[in-house]
Amino acid sequence: MAYWLLKTEPEEFSWSDQVKRGAKGETWSGVRNFIARKNLKEMKKGEKFFFYHTGDEKQVVGIGEVIREHYSDPTAGKGEPWVAVTTVAVEPLPQPVTLAAVKAEPQLKDMALVKYARLSVQPVTPEQWKLVCKMGGLKA
Repeated sequence: MAYWLLKTEPEEFSWSDQVKRGAKGETWSGVRNFIARKNLKEMKKGEKFFFYHTGDEKQVVGIGEVIREHYSDPTAGKGEPWVAVTTVAVEPLPQPVTLAAVKAEPQLKDMALVKYARLSVQPVTPEQWKLVCKMGGLKA
């Protein structure tokens, strides 16, 4: 099982918005980067991801799950190659994990969040997953 990190502007779509969608979930759409698209295509049903608020917050705030694998992005123009997945909220982090905290942790120096700051859909290694969960007050 792979782990991921999905970024969103909280004023566009926030953790509380994801929670409000309930079990039916929400389409994670609007991704317009080829590397991020490749990552969306690799996501499998049941895989978990960190829900990351960008903008002024810059922090991991929750854990979500993929409930539908990639399909044509409904926000894409006709014939455009973009894809989306459907996600649900699993649980909030008791203590959000800031980008500054991630950067300050030597064991996370190779995390995509540190190396590829603008990438909106990123892989997370099992070791990184466990450590960020611990930093956020959860058991992985």
